[in-house]
Amino acid sequence: MIPFAVGHEIIRQQKRELTLVGPISDILFDQLIGAGCVRRLRCAWTGNVITGSGYNFRRAAEAGRIAVEDHSNMTLAMALKAGAMGIPFLPTYTALGSDLPATNPSLGTVVCPFSGKRLTAVAAITPDLAIIHVQRADEFGNTHLWGNLGVTRDACLASRNVVVTAEEIVPSRVITADPNRVVTPGFRVKAVAAVPWGAHPSPVPGCYNRDHQAFLEYRQQSRSPEAFETWRRQWILAATDRAAYTRLVGESRLASLRLHHSALSETVDYGY
Repeated sequence: MIPFAVGHEIIRQQKRELTLVGPISDILFDQLIGAGCVRRLRCAWTGNVITGSGYNFRRAAEAGRIAVEDHSNMTLAMALKAGAMGIPFLPTYTALGSDLPATNPSLGTVVCPFSGKRLTAVAAITPDLAIIHVQRADEFGNTHLWGNLGVTRDACLASRNVVVTAEEIVPSRVITADPNRVVTPGFRVKAVAAVPWGAHPSPVPGCYNRDHQAFLEYRQQSRSPEAFETWRRQWILAATDRAAYTRLVGESRLASLRLHHSALSETVDYGY
């Protein structure tokens, strides 16, 4: 559920000096770095989920053009959980056996007042903006998300603002009919837009599968700064919106990614 459509719009608008927060971003963080949008990363891993480390990330990190705050998936999730709870940090045993606290200033140590044991203190992260992609939302920004939620709910609660893109906009009664599937309520959302295929090439459960070929192609198309610039001009600058992007991908390729088998959840009764 990576919000590629919004990421590409950020590149088109030439935003700069961004701090990106996220555990794993498929190839979106690498694209934003290559486009010169990023000054700092707070993440667990950045690269190409199929082929390995991202070339733009490596070039920028090795040249010192970006700062990197290393996290594990767990410490990043806990940092957002602390932010969502409105507390300054959360204690945990994780990372005590690693060198993360030596390089990450947002990881400290505390002593448990009850057991006297040493714990890692994970400082809260409270982003200015959470950007999420979901299966459906209503016009007010109430959203339905299913599948692996990851850190999405805590990221929305921890952030000052939330922007939502959705595969479709549905009537509010569709959302209220299944309240447990709401990942963030509309009063927390600053903007919502219908953006079909907004997470391509990553998958959206119930909508389309991962485009493995896109990740393999991106590996070749980002090997050098010159190759990436060619890719950026073709896939982002020339594709001025998501409709133009999907036309560039091609209907036959999109058709191959659409669902071929359904796996429906059980219905539930919210009656009283």
